[in-house]
Amino acid sequence: MHRQDQNKPIVLVVEDEWLLRVDAVEIVRAAGFEPLEAATADEAIAILESRDDIRVVFTDVQIPGSMDGLRLARAIRGRWPPIRVVATSGRIQLNDNELPSGGRFVPKPYTPSQISSVLAELVA
Repeated sequence: MHRQDQNKPIVLVVEDEWLLRVDAVEIVRAAGFEPLEAATADEAIAILESRDDIRVVFTDVQIPGSMDGLRLARAIRGRWPPIRVVATSGRIQLNDNELPSGGRFVPKPYTPSQISSVLAELVA
């Protein structure tokens, strides 16, 4: 079991493009959350299976591996119902109702303030 660093909520960032992942991790950190990183859905699932303190998964919709970000969101809802999901994409547009219950969609390019407010809303 892992414990949160300084009681900051943990956010798992799932993004295959390295520069976008680095930026997202910095946005999450600057917003007052403790970020974790994964490049694929498979890595994300392995991290989720090894921890019990993740509050939000912030995932790109188009990620490589055995499932895309939407399937990852559904898997999270099924296996870890308390974890919230924020999905993002620069290629497709989704409505929040296309995500599992409580999920949010933020289109790319997003701003730090958009991500900060969505994360704060989801962990409130």
